[in-house]
Amino acid sequence: MIDPKMLLMFFTTSLLLALSPGPDNLFVMTQAAQQGRKAGLLVTLGLCTGLLFHTAAVTLGLAALFKASAVAFTLLKFAGAGYLLYLAWLSFRAGTLTGSTAVADRLGYATLYRRGIIMNISNPKVSIFFLAFLPQFADPAKGSLSIQILLLGGVFIIATIIVFGAISVLAGIFGEKFRESEFAQKVLNRAAAGIFTGLALKLALAQR
Repeated sequence: MIDPKMLLMFFTTSLLLALSPGPDNLFVMTQAAQQGRKAGLLVTLGLCTGLLFHTAAVTLGLAALFKASAVAFTLLKFAGAGYLLYLAWLSFRAGTLTGSTAVADRLGYATLYRRGIIMNISNPKVSIFFLAFLPQFADPAKGSLSIQILLLGGVFIIATIIVFGAISVLAGIFGEKFRESEFAQKVLNRAAAGIFTGLALKLALAQR
């Protein structure tokens, strides 16, 4: 089993990585500001479900395929970029809501959760990052590498939930005032469309 001190170091590193500006926490922040903190939390759960996929990919060797195969990497990244452009289009065309009606309620919990899953799984760079990052904290002398990788993936997910959950709450509070104004909602929707488009371009141009 992994040494507790090593596990603590890994958890601390994971927290810092989750805090670093990146596509996932920017995605969570945008969704929470645009649709409320509950939406951000649901997207966070979806993203973390995607991290289960990437952890399993490292354990089963699929991440090595994305690293070695240009075709697999390209297909997956363009699928993710296309989905982000679709979200950008939805945000650009989104109407405005006033009163107590929440956009998150209109979208539905399943839709928000699914957005997080697709956003995370369709980014092959996450699998490649896990392939490089997780084994650094595993030790063959401490037992099964597969079990250690799964444990490390679980700890990384816990760190992500803590950080992204805080981002969801803060962004939701910040965006609440904007959602009370139709004009501000339009500005927020256009800004979200711009952010999603930027994330799509960044993913489309990503290299292995």
